[in-house]
Amino acid sequence: MTHPSFFLKYRAMTLAFLFLALSAIAPSLSIGENTLETFFPDTDYELNVYHIKGKLPGKTLLIIGGIQGDEPGGFLSADLYADMKLVAGNLIVVPRANFYSIILNRRQVNEDMNRKFSGSSDENYEAQVVSILKRLISESDCLLNLHDGSGFYRDSWESEMKNPGRYGQSIIVDSDEYIHPDTGKKINLGEMARLAISGINAQVDDPENFFRLNNHRTRAPDSLHPEQRKSATYYALYDCGIPAFGIETSKSLPLETRIYHHNLAVNFFMEIFGVTPEIPGIGLCPPQIKYAVVKINNASPIVVANGETLHISRGDSIKIIHIEGNYSRGLSADIEGYGSVNDTNKSFTLKKATRVLIKKDHLLCGEFDIVLSDSPLSNYEITAKSTVLAFRVKVNGREGFYPNGSHVDIVKGDLLELMDPVTTPESIKGLTCNFKGFVGSNMDNTGEDRGYIINTAKELWDRYSLYKKGRVYQVIASKDDDEIIGRLFFDIHPPLFEYMLLYINEREKRWVSDNESINLKVSDSIRVVDIKSNVVSEDIGISIMGKGGHKSIGLGDSISGSGIVSLFGGASTGCGIHIERGKILLAFLPVTIIDCDQPSDGENTDSGK
Repeated sequence: MTHPSFFLKYRAMTLAFLFLALSAIAPSLSIGENTLETFFPDTDYELNVYHIKGKLPGKTLLIIGGIQGDEPGGFLSADLYADMKLVAGNLIVVPRANFYSIILNRRQVNEDMNRKFSGSSDENYEAQVVSILKRLISESDCLLNLHDGSGFYRDSWESEMKNPGRYGQSIIVDSDEYIHPDTGKKINLGEMARLAISGINAQVDDPENFFRLNNHRTRAPDSLHPEQRKSATYYALYDCGIPAFGIETSKSLPLETRIYHHNLAVNFFMEIFGVTPEIPGIGLCPPQIKYAVVKINNASPIVVANGETLHISRGDSIKIIHIEGNYSRGLSADIEGYGSVNDTNKSFTLKKATRVLIKKDHLLCGEFDIVLSDSPLSNYEITAKSTVLAFRVKVNGREGFYPNGSHVDIVKGDLLELMDPVTTPESIKGLTCNFKGFVGSNMDNTGEDRGYIINTAKELWDRYSLYKKGRVYQVIASKDDDEIIGRLFFDIHPPLFEYMLLYINEREKRWVSDNESINLKVSDSIRVVDIKSNVVSEDIGISIMGKGGHKSIGLGDSISGSGIVSLFGGASTGCGIHIERGKILLAFLPVTIIDCDQPSDGENTDSGK
């Protein structure tokens, strides 16, 4: 086994070599302050470009996210770098290259923007954006194009979701190496990608989610991906002579995981190119809208909070000039029946009542109604609408707040308790919170389920779940039993066991998956170090069971082979490790003592932590 210090020395030498080799590819940006460029302002496809310059000069890394609008892992990851401070080097960050398609949550609007870099395409908004992206590529030393891809890339066919035709969890290059025809300099794309992959995978827990190098060999006549000759990375490599990489996470993974994996990739490429961060700026919170600033006719702006109703006169003109929330980028306001998907900073004369939908990217996270009066109003009126802002819920005793309309991922067997929701106004008479599919009291079923401890393994009725599959349940908050003012959804996942990590004789480390047999000698001892599951570790029970009895053990506890023999009860098989959550069996790991016929003193030599 290679010693870790060797890897660190090799990595340091390789990074130094790559940095020296890259210094000849393109000139560096000079020192300066951070700037924001905005193109096509107040349109559906507004383009914001963030130039971040380090205190010390260095290479320039271009990060593009959201070139295809239904891949949020890429643009939400890129967003985290727009406010970064750098010690050395430079970043150009384009978090939302295709904002129009992001709002619609679609791959494209007119054409696929990542197929318009070859120069022969229709003149539409995508072409205008691409012309800006081409200029940014020409100003950079490396391009990272962040995507969410389907399935999991594999070099050979493993399954429908794991094969060479899939893109997820891969770093794509157009060639393993490229020699610039003008300068003769060699660009080792494969070497750089493999170095980044090695670093990424060291921080990815599940080997099934490891990144792999995906060489498209795009210029080769027999390439499986000739369409990539119209892509941004191909243009960057063959037209501008800079290394370019497509970073693909898998759409099969949770969004938070995709963002994290993108961050790992970007961070390692920053290290390769000597772009040194001062403040990482990593964080992700659910979007929440506080209010919108609205200008009516020529009067002073007013503030309309999320969920309120604005009363104005028919024929008045309005303009939404600002949206305030916990995010400053990716926000849009759609005045239904007027304008287009993004009506921010646009003036409209209203002739019919409408509603304003406020989105963070494609997620609806705020709204308010506009009601028109046929007679002129001396003052604009704002009335509050009763609504739930967030649900306060305890999951396994841990309290959390979940925005109205959100989905909460839980595991079957989790214990839930509905608490008082956060509402506007603060106190609402006649408020009921009903967990559909749960009855708190069979004697008096009022539909009010706050305060009950709900066991999701045995107290829910499948027929009241959405689609009657026992998979998704909803909480409905209503006012006076008929006006629904809030919903919360619980997505219940089955408890899963992935593997258990054991130490045998405190020396040999072994990963054991479900039904995988463990072979021991009487003189051996085993210690359970970790269990990988979607169930929290404190809710998992571990016991060794046989016809002769059972013994419960915990993480860190050891048990000897002779101790296991005592549990066989005279049988030669049937003993094993049970992994349970309550009465739910997650896994059974058979245990075999390979020298059980040897004499044993019968003494139980188990030792605790």
